[in-house]
Amino acid sequence: MFDIGMTELLVIGLVALIVVGPKDLPGMFRTLGQFTAKAKRMAREFSRAMEDAADEAGVKDVAETVKAAANPKKMGLDKIREATNFDKFPDGSETKKLAKERAEAAEKIKASTAKAAETRLAKEAEAKAEATKPKPAAKAKAAAKPKATAKPKPAAKPKAAAKPKAAAKPKAAAKPKAKPTAKPKPKAKKADT
Repeated sequence: MFDIGMTELLVIGLVALIVVGPKDLPGMFRTLGQFTAKAKRMAREFSRAMEDAADEAGVKDVAETVKAAANPKKMGLDKIREATNFDKFPDGSETKKLAKERAEAAEKIKASTAKAAETRLAKEAEAKAEATKPKPAAKAKAAAKPKATAKPKPAAKPKAAAKPKAAAKPKAAAKPKAKPTAKPKPKAKKADT
């Protein structure tokens, strides 16, 4: 409490010996001891009364709960896993029903897309096979048509003699140029020196 060393105690003792005197010094120390013991006893009783009142109000339980909640060991991933564990719900829970329905719907979608993919691949294979086969109907039509005889091309026309150039058309009458609106500036007078 107080930072009193041995030398300070020695000085206090000498002052007390001089002020109080050697006859009354033991009585004073006894009275001082009783006073400090009484003060300590009162402090102890007060703290016990405060603890009892706190116990009755449930403050200790709340303090323990807060300490447990603030414990870093308990706030790890184990608590998160425990909080998100859905196995603790009963089998008839709504979540599990929805999960089953969604799984069944996903299987139906997968089956239908697989079937559609198979039919599309089969159609593509048929189209490819037909494209590689020669078409007999097309050959028969081509054989049935008689070959066209080549017609002689008409002789090229001789180029006509150079035509006289037509007289140049007169251009539209040119508009007269606009007169400048700015007046010419008068010449500056020379300064007399």
